[in-house]
Amino acid sequence: MNLGELEVGQKAKVLKLNVGDKQIKRHLLDMGITRGVEVKIKKIAPMGDPIDIELRDYELCIRKADLAQIEVEVIK
Repeated sequence: MNLGELEVGQKAKVLKLNVGDKQIKRHLLDMGITRGVEVKIKKIAPMGDPIDIELRDYELCIRKADLAQIEVEVIK
């Protein structure tokens, strides 16, 4: 499952970044999206893009296309 498929309020653990573009991958890593980090979907924009996520005690707004490249495991 990828991070872009989660619903508001769901939590997940990042398993892998499937990003082909090295600059985007570096940007995601710099923002703290690394293997093993827990993320929570906070809000989804009215048109579905971007999505607001919470991780490491702060919030990020990321495009759905970028979230689709982040493989996650849902946490109950």
